[in-house]
Amino acid sequence: MYYYLKALHIIFVVTWFAGMFYMPRLFIYATEAGEQQPEARDILRSQFAVMMKRLWYGITWPSAVLTLIFGTTVLLKGDWDMIVFQPGGRWLLIKLLLVAGLYFYHFTLHHIFQQQMKGVFRYSSQQLRVWNEVATIFLIAIVMLVTVKESMSMVWGLAGLILFIIVLMSAIKIYKGIREKKNS
Repeated sequence: MYYYLKALHIIFVVTWFAGMFYMPRLFIYATEAGEQQPEARDILRSQFAVMMKRLWYGITWPSAVLTLIFGTTVLLKGDWDMIVFQPGGRWLLIKLLLVAGLYFYHFTLHHIFQQQMKGVFRYSSQQLRVWNEVATIFLIAIVMLVTVKESMSMVWGLAGLILFIIVLMSAIKIYKGIREKKNS
């Protein structure tokens, strides 16, 4: 039974991340629709609002809840809770802290979603593009940590993650430059 629960946990982690990867893209599209003529802007934003609601309430939120339920169940059924504060369980403690950060990120997406549903577009498409990559950073950090556990040096793990963030932010900046050049 434990492995079925673990499989369900992984499945809902994947669907949760799918929602967190796509939702900011929809935020970006809805924000950029503001650059269109009023009639086109309203049609686009209306369609994006429908897509956002379906994704957020139909996939992302249920997956976040089921990830938490199955993750907690796997933690307890596998007796992982017994090693969290042991030297061999440091990786799990760090993972749980990263997961808490991921839920915080989820709630920030919910806040942006609520704003956009009210017609408030506070962030530029460039800011949303950067925010879109936060889930990627969490995904890489958590998967690497769970996969290599104690085999990874904390220093090299952080150095690799920082390097990845630098490369990712550089790619976003390069993309912005290409878009601006293309539009001018």
